[in-house]
Amino acid sequence: MNKKLKEKIHESFSSVMPITLIVLLLSTTAAPMTLETLLLFLTGAVLLVVGMGFFTLGADIAMMPIGQQAGEHLTRTKKLWLIVLSCFVVGIFITVAEPDLQVLARQTPAVPDMVLILTVAVGVGLFLVLAFLRILFCWRLSHLLLLFYMVVFSLAFFVPDSFLAVAFDSGGVTTGPITVPFIMALGLGLTSVRGDHGAEDDSFGLVALCSIGPILSVLILGLLYNPSGSGYTPLQIPALASTKELFLEFGRAIPAYALEVALALIPIFLLFLLLQVFFLKLRRRQLIKILIGLLYTFVGLTLFLTGVNVGFMPAGYDLGGQIAGLAYNWILIPLAMVIGFYIVKAEPAVLVLNKQVENITGGAISQRAMMTSLSIGMAISLGLSMVRVLTGLSALWFLIPGYGIALGLSFATPRIFTAIAFDSGGVASGPMTATFLLPFAMGACDAVGGNILTDAFGIVAMVAMTPLITIQLLGLLYRLKTRGHPPAEPEKIAIAEDEIIDFRQEEPENV
Repeated sequence: MNKKLKEKIHESFSSVMPITLIVLLLSTTAAPMTLETLLLFLTGAVLLVVGMGFFTLGADIAMMPIGQQAGEHLTRTKKLWLIVLSCFVVGIFITVAEPDLQVLARQTPAVPDMVLILTVAVGVGLFLVLAFLRILFCWRLSHLLLLFYMVVFSLAFFVPDSFLAVAFDSGGVTTGPITVPFIMALGLGLTSVRGDHGAEDDSFGLVALCSIGPILSVLILGLLYNPSGSGYTPLQIPALASTKELFLEFGRAIPAYALEVALALIPIFLLFLLLQVFFLKLRRRQLIKILIGLLYTFVGLTLFLTGVNVGFMPAGYDLGGQIAGLAYNWILIPLAMVIGFYIVKAEPAVLVLNKQVENITGGAISQRAMMTSLSIGMAISLGLSMVRVLTGLSALWFLIPGYGIALGLSFATPRIFTAIAFDSGGVASGPMTATFLLPFAMGACDAVGGNILTDAFGIVAMVAMTPLITIQLLGLLYRLKTRGHPPAEPEKIAIAEDEIIDFRQEEPENV
């Protein structure tokens, strides 16, 4: 276990180091930071590395197995009402406590936090039910995506501008580090019982549909809800007089984020207890392994969220403001593209998705190919987002043609690539987007005198859109390369390589 943890921390170090070096370079050249901001950022980077290491290992040995077993046993009950109710309740509870959504709600001045959170949670619950029904009845994902995005963009023309960007952003942040591993594993469990040829393809796509629910629900909220106030309060960077105050700043934040993560994990823990009592009946050794995995997830996400919220958020806001305040502020666009290319590597759920894609496709879609496609998509989205900040163009000018291209590609790309692509959009727009890139856009928007709600918000939606295109283009390339060759055989999922937990076949313990 210690060896595995060291490997995970080394992986996270490789992921976080590029964006850390870019920020350090900018802070000594075009965008000098205050000492307080720089120290907060560097301390946050350390917490990110350690936190991602613990989280990814915890996802491997606890979150993924629990989700997969939940999906399998729900399907085997063959009670549609129970499955629908369970998916709806699970969707609501894991969304209400999703840390990314908490971050977005705190930064959205137009709507009270709990109103936005509950609206989004209901949207996720309903569309998680729809995602299960799609798997059960073998509905074509591209048809559902086309239908619901047509509804989304039809509603978008009647919603106030203050709600528009927030609605699309909510679809991205909802699928965060807690939600993604669990929902993806749930999809694996649901499809494993089917056993037909298209089951592997349908195991993806749950995140894609769960990303639409929040957009629709917040757009409907925008038609019904009249906000009492929409003022925006600029981010306040704490003044630190000593290193003691620096560590006290993080020390005060850790309990708050630990509580958030605990609330997010409680529904999954309770679900595991139900499975254990009625179905799994694991031996003590297996039970301890799962509980340790949940502990790793808890520790990892607590450290990660503390690092990005306390350390990365002020740095993002400061950098955006400094660069946009330059006489040649057009440089904001290429610099944002470079940041976007590397920052996606630091999204914890991206690592989980890439590994699962490689395993399910038997290596036909490698982690490297996935990461490159996601990085290119992120770079494009950040460049377009800064164009919006500098020009004030509506997000719809980019989202409508972008989703039009993505939906058009879905009818020409292999089905599994469409599902993976639309899952990737939600996965890429995780906590790094909400706590670094959104403040980066806010700082730039403040510096150029733009409207925060209409010009800065929407960056999460842009991040969630471009991978839909780049991953599907990867799928077209894959189809051309494999034309005339038999497809690779999918491998059985290895939850954590040498840490595999097989609930159905376990050798008796030696006494």
